[in-house]
Amino acid sequence: MTAPQGPRGPRRPTPGSRPGSTPRSPQPGGQRRGRPAAPQQRGTARPRPESAARRDAPRRDAVRGPGAGPRGQAPAAKRRPPARPQPKRLKLADPRRRLRAVMIALGVVLSVFAARLVQIQLVDSSALAADASTYRYVDVALPATRGSITTSDGVALATTVDAYDITADPTMFTQDALHVPDGPEQAADLLAPILGMPRDKVVAKLRTPKTRGITLAPKQTPQARNQIADLKSALTKKVDTATCRAQKAKAGKPGAPISIDPSCVNPLEGIFSTETTARVYPAGGLAANLVGFVNGEGDGAGGLELQYQKLLAGKDGRRTSAVSGSQPIPTGGGSQTDPVPGTDVRLTINRDIQWAAQQAITDQVAAAGAEKGYVIVQDVKSGQVLAMATSPTFNPNDLNTASPQDLGNTALQDVYEPGSTAKLMTMSAVLDTGTANWDTHVTVPGTLQRGDRVFHDDVDHGTEYLTLAGVLAESSNIGTIEAAGQLAPTQAQANQVLGGYLQKFGIGQPTGLDFPGETRGLLADPKNWQGSQQYTIPFGQGLSVNAMQATSVFSTIANGGVRVAPSLVAGTTGPDGRFVPAAPGAQSRVVKPETAKTLGEMLESVVTDEQGTGNAAQIPGYRVAGKTGTANRVDPKTGKYNGYTASFIGFAPADAPRVTVSCVIQNPVNGHFGGQLCGPVFKQVMEFALKTLQVPPSGSEAPNLPVEWKP
Repeated sequence: MTAPQGPRGPRRPTPGSRPGSTPRSPQPGGQRRGRPAAPQQRGTARPRPESAARRDAPRRDAVRGPGAGPRGQAPAAKRRPPARPQPKRLKLADPRRRLRAVMIALGVVLSVFAARLVQIQLVDSSALAADASTYRYVDVALPATRGSITTSDGVALATTVDAYDITADPTMFTQDALHVPDGPEQAADLLAPILGMPRDKVVAKLRTPKTRGITLAPKQTPQARNQIADLKSALTKKVDTATCRAQKAKAGKPGAPISIDPSCVNPLEGIFSTETTARVYPAGGLAANLVGFVNGEGDGAGGLELQYQKLLAGKDGRRTSAVSGSQPIPTGGGSQTDPVPGTDVRLTINRDIQWAAQQAITDQVAAAGAEKGYVIVQDVKSGQVLAMATSPTFNPNDLNTASPQDLGNTALQDVYEPGSTAKLMTMSAVLDTGTANWDTHVTVPGTLQRGDRVFHDDVDHGTEYLTLAGVLAESSNIGTIEAAGQLAPTQAQANQVLGGYLQKFGIGQPTGLDFPGETRGLLADPKNWQGSQQYTIPFGQGLSVNAMQATSVFSTIANGGVRVAPSLVAGTTGPDGRFVPAAPGAQSRVVKPETAKTLGEMLESVVTDEQGTGNAAQIPGYRVAGKTGTANRVDPKTGKYNGYTASFIGFAPADAPRVTVSCVIQNPVNGHFGGQLCGPVFKQVMEFALKTLQVPPSGSEAPNLPVEWKP
């Protein structure tokens, strides 16, 4: 069926319609005339609301006809929307190349890290751990306090006290630092009197070039340190003014004058102090040769300080702590071992008797013009040494002024021929073997030929008729040779008998003191006594002893014939404060008690008889037994006889012996007889010792044994 056509011909199909299709009737609210309807879209879209269609419809008066657009414009069917500007497209790099580069870089870095980790954890782990410990932890020694050396009553002869090293920084005394040209001189004027140093020496130290630290004066007392600190503080306050600060600031600028007002200078600004300890000897030179001294490190270097070094030194502690730079790390860990203080050593020395012995020998050595001398005081029962004094001596507090040859203990280190004091041992052998008695008659000629030598006594005389007690009292060499020759049928056998007694008395053997440098003396084997030696040994030449050995011989006789090894140490006090007494000296019998008693009475004749050689040793109220000695002295430099050794050794009270005193003076100029030089020293020291020990006077008179007989 064909659609009817209008007067203008057939109608043009509307846009969106298909040819031959029937036109749709307009929808409510559809397009207005002159505007084609939108084609129906596929899908489920709903039609727009009527109100929206109305808003979108063009105004009626703007429509000119079917299919026409606005005035002056092309129809809607032919109009194109304006073209939108297209954004510029960027060309990006290939992301895969960038990813590969990043992966390669990461691989290299991780490889380096891995290699370093292997090196640290496996290859160098031990070394690095040690280095880390070294740099992180500081190990500091904690010095132990050195033990004291005291007298028998606990008075210190050597002790350790707090001290300070006075130090300086020489760079702080230059003209650029102090702004004055004489800074070291100003400081020396203030310091020299306090430190007891020469001014020039202080100046020289403060001008030490190219160093920032010197020890100006080591181990100074707290008083000296405080005096310097107070003086430095006062000067600091004095120069701390606005005027002085301005001058210093100006002097420090380039082109400004270097010098400032001297009143604004503190010459002690570069002086400091460091805490330390010092070994001091409160008694000065008293018993110095016995006590000894320490070196710069505080270790024993002589005498008992050296002998008991390990005991006195104690045991140092250690402290290990973590540090950062120079500052400790409180939580860094660490460890500490506390030091163990040294042990105190209490000697047998009586301080007062030691002082008396020191004074007596010092005065007599000076009066005799002698080279040296020594005095020993020994308790005859215990063997304890109550005094051991030498002259010359030294002050261990000032070793710089001491002569090297004075630092030793000559009473134990000197070896000398004892002379007539050794006749006591010969008489002991004669009496103890029953060869003779004290009253045995001995004819003593003026000279005596033995071997290749003619013997004399000290004083020329004709034939004398002496008892054996008289031989000892008058110290006859010839009478002693004759008595010793009776010990056995032959001289060789007599030598063996005498040599055995000398050994029992301790000659040629250590005393038991173990003192550093102690000599054991010289005593040849009796089998080797040849020529004149076998005749000189009985009267004390041809053998050598030290003073302690000679003293011990007399103490043995005083103790009833029992030798007690001498001792210097009464006991020790450990860190726990407990006193441990020393073991008593070893004892050994040398002669029978009756022999010792007879010998004591014979020795009294030496002191009491008018013809005795020891009259100067008499002490009112006390019986004294003793023997003089005057021997040719061997010069240690040449090995030949030169000068004399004068001596006297005895004990008192003779009826109840308590103390032995020996005196030896070497190479005197003013006199040389033992009774003349050492007799007065013995008397002075023995008298003081008896009073100090409160020994009662003798209760009986001396026996006064006859010394002569008439043919």
